[in-house]
Amino acid sequence: MKVIVVGATHAGTFATQQILTEHPDYDVTVYERNNNLSFLSCGIALWVGGHVSDPDKMFYSSPEALTALGADMKMEHDVTDIDVDAKTVTVKDLKSGEVSTESYDKLVVTTGSWPVIPPIDGVDNKNVYLCKNWDNAMELKNLADNIKSAVVIGSGYIGAELAEQYALTGKEVTLVDGLPRVLAKNFDSDITERVEKEYTDHGVKLALGEMVKSFSGDDKVTVTTDKGSYTADIAILCTGFRPHTELMKGKVDMLPNGAIITDEYMRTSNPDVFAAGDSAAVHYNPTGKDDYIPLATNAVRQGILVGHNIEKPTVKYLGTQSSSAVELFGKTIAASGLTTEGAKARNVTVDSVTIEQDYRPDFMLSTTPVLCSLTWDPETHKVLGGAFYSDHDVSQSANVISMAIQTGMTIETLSMVDMLFQPNFDQPLNWINAVAMAAVAKASEKVTN
Repeated sequence: MKVIVVGATHAGTFATQQILTEHPDYDVTVYERNNNLSFLSCGIALWVGGHVSDPDKMFYSSPEALTALGADMKMEHDVTDIDVDAKTVTVKDLKSGEVSTESYDKLVVTTGSWPVIPPIDGVDNKNVYLCKNWDNAMELKNLADNIKSAVVIGSGYIGAELAEQYALTGKEVTLVDGLPRVLAKNFDSDITERVEKEYTDHGVKLALGEMVKSFSGDDKVTVTTDKGSYTADIAILCTGFRPHTELMKGKVDMLPNGAIITDEYMRTSNPDVFAAGDSAAVHYNPTGKDDYIPLATNAVRQGILVGHNIEKPTVKYLGTQSSSAVELFGKTIAASGLTTEGAKARNVTVDSVTIEQDYRPDFMLSTTPVLCSLTWDPETHKVLGGAFYSDHDVSQSANVISMAIQTGMTIETLSMVDMLFQPNFDQPLNWINAVAMAAVAKASEKVTN
């Protein structure tokens, strides 16, 4: 079997590993346009802030490791065309300029994503940077000690973390977003209000609900929005990602944004073409529909599934809850599934409740509150999402909610799930049980009324 893998960040790397682990006799060729693979870009902000012991450890694999497994690694090779009828790819060697055409039996499209770069006047200003790959990371790290100010555009996870790290290292920071709240696509206002206060308490200027209109300047950059202008040494675009799937347009089924749709075995509408990672859609369990959620966790699992299913349909994709967490200013913020705003954007009806309780008993010498929210289907009572905010590390709570959604658990079941109690760790009634009980109480009130 001759397999061609196009792109090797997370999904491509894990697909290659799994294919060759299960089928060491397969002829697997990997084409990657960069000179590196498997870079954990989620660590860029931490590296900029001085929290990374060794940047080389931000790579969990290498061309040499995949070669040792049996892959034919073609680094710095750009696939310029894919003919799914002839089952060939056209490839350009970026070092020599040589162009060749190669055939395949099975094709794995793991081309990833690329930052959304709005067509803004001056976006090519030399002081405007991206935050995506190893080259971007090195640029930002090399600048970190030499700048005094930064404008971060986009307050999703990447922008939020960068703004935090610049603030904690003494930079003058402005955080700009077209939406009215930070992390607006990840959390509801009960959590984001507290996050915004952390930013302002640490001297960050929030320019929310503002659309960037232009970049200008030479030694510094001025970011002009529809409501004001902000000047700094650098500006960083963190405005989200789009699937890097132009090569497959019109050749396989896609979502409107270009994310490749797959079945539960990671096969596209062409059964000899697989897709995974940021180039692919996910099956989002809270809605039961395809969605675009570019997360490394999704990419890794999908890549592994490609390996399991490359010969024949074997292991089904379980879908995703989009579980995630971030630490900002010492606070843990974690979530899985739908927020109320996320549900509204997807035309899904949910009910929700929010509570706050100390994570462990008051007789302990110290404790701290946990803010918990839960969303559920008001008809079936199935859990659809949850979010947590605390000084305490509550990140694993998101994984509990993820399992609740994955297994179709109701708020009634979640309220009575057996959770440990030990005063060092939690209350006799764990905060997840407690928020589920509050949900049951709210649902019961509605029935009674």
